[in-house]
Amino acid sequence: MAANTSGEAEGSTTTTEEIETKNENSEVESHEDGDNSSEKETMDWDDFVDDVALKDNEITLSEEDKKRLKEEAEEIKEKGNQQFRDGEFRESAVNYTLALRTCPLSFPIERSKLYSNRAASKMKLGLSKSAIEDCSLAIELNPTFVRALWRRAQLYESTDKLDESLEDCKKILEIDPSHKEALIAARKLPDLINERNEKLKTEMMSKLKDLGNLFLRPFGLSTDNFQVNQDPSSGGYSVNFKQ
Repeated sequence: MAANTSGEAEGSTTTTEEIETKNENSEVESHEDGDNSSEKETMDWDDFVDDVALKDNEITLSEEDKKRLKEEAEEIKEKGNQQFRDGEFRESAVNYTLALRTCPLSFPIERSKLYSNRAASKMKLGLSKSAIEDCSLAIELNPTFVRALWRRAQLYESTDKLDESLEDCKKILEIDPSHKEALIAARKLPDLINERNEKLKTEMMSKLKDLGNLFLRPFGLSTDNFQVNQDPSSGGYSVNFKQ
């Protein structure tokens, strides 16, 4: 996938809005085949943003100072956008972090975009867990931010959090019923969730059978001496003993 994807999202001097929309649905494809149990790369930079310190500092700022800092943050973000386009994902994430440390808290929409952009950089680095956290921060600042919701939905799906992914897709469709990718995902995910649940149920029954045999063996019995029947109406199970 080309570098000019959703990380360069908001505020770029080029037509990045169109580029991002076009490539959103493929943003996490490069992460789907790997081991989702751990991050592919270790984050070797400090991405902490001290909101408490920002809040304390902002008390002393004039409106003019706030505007100036916002403009500085925009310039830093543009640098990060260019680095993202150039495939320098770590460097872009570092600059989005610097922009977040610069932009006053009184500009939540701008900060939301910065968190969303940083999430895109982290996605490219295989830092799925941290990217999800950034998406959540972006959504907390702007609950109707479709781009961040969709990005998080993709990340949830790629890390096997299918229920969470479906919930985000539903939220997206409440905001934008015509969102093509969310519509497709919302139709696909219920089947994937059912398939996963059936697999988990089968694995659980197998483990219960092994455990049952362990306890029944001293009595000359096994789980084969018990018949398990499922009630089709309630979905519950009953157990009958058989010789």
